[in-house]
Amino acid sequence: MLKKIKLGLVPKLLIAIGLGVLVGQLTFIPDFLLQIPVTLSALFSQLLAFIIPLMIVGYVIKGISDLTDGAGKLLGLNVLLAYSNTSIGGFIAYFLASSLFPLFIDASVRETVQIDGTELSPLFTFPLEPLFSVTSAIVFAFLFGVFISWLRKEKKGEVLYNVFTEFGEIITQILNTIIIPGLPIYIFGNFLNLSYSGAVFSLLSVFWRVFIVVISLQILLLIILFTLAGLYTGKNPIVLLKNQIPGYFTALGTQSSAATIPVNMECARKNGVSKEIREFVIPLSSTIHLMGSVVTITSCVTAVLLMFDMPHSFSMMAGFIATLGVALVAAPGAPGGAIMSALPFVYIVGIDPTGSLGNLLISLYITQDSFGTAANISGDNAIALIIDKVYNKYIS
Repeated sequence: MLKKIKLGLVPKLLIAIGLGVLVGQLTFIPDFLLQIPVTLSALFSQLLAFIIPLMIVGYVIKGISDLTDGAGKLLGLNVLLAYSNTSIGGFIAYFLASSLFPLFIDASVRETVQIDGTELSPLFTFPLEPLFSVTSAIVFAFLFGVFISWLRKEKKGEVLYNVFTEFGEIITQILNTIIIPGLPIYIFGNFLNLSYSGAVFSLLSVFWRVFIVVISLQILLLIILFTLAGLYTGKNPIVLLKNQIPGYFTALGTQSSAATIPVNMECARKNGVSKEIREFVIPLSSTIHLMGSVVTITSCVTAVLLMFDMPHSFSMMAGFIATLGVALVAAPGAPGGAIMSALPFVYIVGIDPTGSLGNLLISLYITQDSFGTAANISGDNAIALIIDKVYNKYIS
């Protein structure tokens, strides 16, 4: 009996992109047939717009409640290192992207990616409106997150905390069973439309260059992070990096920080991190340390803004990057989780997450997701090394 081959999300997305480009070029297919997958993509986009405010409520409230709960010096140090490293990675990515990307995203590219008026329209849409706006959801989530944390410090608020925790679990289940599995169909319809309009080849010429820059930066940042950890702990950075290789490649395959925790724990053991520290830091950091994902998202957002000649000033991007450090804390441990959690906040930089630019952003990010995850979990072990040294020197 032949063994059933199970494709991961990235192969499915690559196939969807390839088929979308191919089908969009087949001029003998009637437009009304091509409009069927375009309609499915439009309906998916409407569902995404409905879910986005609920994602903010479901994830951000619990994330803030957990992070501000104050569970001791180690938690504070872990959160500080994770957030600082995540934000620094995002700022470096922005400066690099804003310097390098204009070299291959020029006026000629901008002219060819303009698709307004040349794309296929959906056969119909469904009048599905979000329950409340993204801005309302953000304000609600931050206020309730902070004050639920305050209630918990007063030995109250557990009922509310559990309600929003379980609400977040429902949102995660919706993402894992509907949104993320539906991404290949969504991407197929998007790229079919881009191919039909003639913009796809210019976009692909940008995609692969962004891909190279992002992965190179992630690897460089990991080398720097492990070098600093090695210098602080008195260990050989080359040996530390070598011991991390199994964790890195496991994350590439699983595309999930959560699924890589057991292998990452073994990497930490080989690097000499004590049992009590690795059992505390590795699971926590897999949730709150997202350097690789923020590097990818920041780079992709900058690329999209440049392609459409939109503002991308440091002041605007700084607020976006700072928000990502908190917003992605509750990103589900599934492929594509980071960009799904980031979508509600791309409004900050002027991108509609359910419009054509949001579609491009998802397409650009999702094919690089596994490398971001690998950088995330590898950085977790560098943080564990530093915390282990601090614990043994000052706290224990």
